[in-house]
Amino acid sequence: LDFSSQVGFLTFIKVCKNVTVVILGITINYINATMIYTFNRHHIFKLNPRYILFIHLVLNDMIQLTTSITLFVVSYTLRTIHVYVCLLFMVPAILTTQNTPLNLAFMAAECYISVCIPLRYNYICTVKRTYVVIGTIWAISSASVLPDVFIIFATEQLEFFHTRVYCNRDTTFRSSYSKSKRDVSHIVLLVVVWLTLFYAYFRILFVAKAANAEAKKARNTILLHGCQLLLCMALYVQPMLIQALALAFPAGLRYTNFLLFITNQVLPRFANPIIYGLRDKTFRKYFKRYLCTVKSHSKISLKVS
Repeated sequence: LDFSSQVGFLTFIKVCKNVTVVILGITINYINATMIYTFNRHHIFKLNPRYILFIHLVLNDMIQLTTSITLFVVSYTLRTIHVYVCLLFMVPAILTTQNTPLNLAFMAAECYISVCIPLRYNYICTVKRTYVVIGTIWAISSASVLPDVFIIFATEQLEFFHTRVYCNRDTTFRSSYSKSKRDVSHIVLLVVVWLTLFYAYFRILFVAKAANAEAKKARNTILLHGCQLLLCMALYVQPMLIQALALAFPAGLRYTNFLLFITNQVLPRFANPIIYGLRDKTFRKYFKRYLCTVKSHSKISLKVS
């Protein structure tokens, strides 16, 4: 009886974790989808590099959140999946995770240009160049991940792709070269992004002392970028953090993994709509209109039914 009760309790905990993660994912993706809809409905946003970079970050977050939550649920329900299926979900998850700090760096650079060299803003920050920047973000992330895919196809036997594994980066990309390259690329990426944020922040800080409201707002935005980046960094050190916590609290490892997933994967995606969509007065005005429209439609449909 005790054993069956314990199994039932553990099953209940697993269900609660999965339901919590899925509900959070649906909520965040719903908000993000409304933001994308708002962006597409108004041509004014499509002509502004700031909004283009923001909406790319939102779309990137939706892909990242969907793939990572899928892998999270699979890890609790199926435990193991075929390697080729794992790759289909993991590669987009890694790409979009790598994209986030790069996108933050370019958004910080855009803030710096708009505040510190406003006379050259329209020349430097054009719509065409913004899309080139987005292409560059994906190219850099792909250069970090695709070599691992090529290595696995070159070094592993065909049978390996049909074996079942617990889907994470280390069990799939087993080459020591891939692991070393991952660590180096993470360090280089974060150093470059942090230098960009620090430079942009302190340059904007000097302008903000002379103080117009736009400069102060840009300074606060860069600070929020830093908070987001700290959450991103936690994801990069997560494997080492899990090992340390497993040694310190072996009995609580299942709860540790869940809390780290919420902290590192879900919360940063929840922060982006607040930092940009709700702080920006122009975007907030249209966004609230569409969000309220959806709510009113749902109330009307409930009354009719």
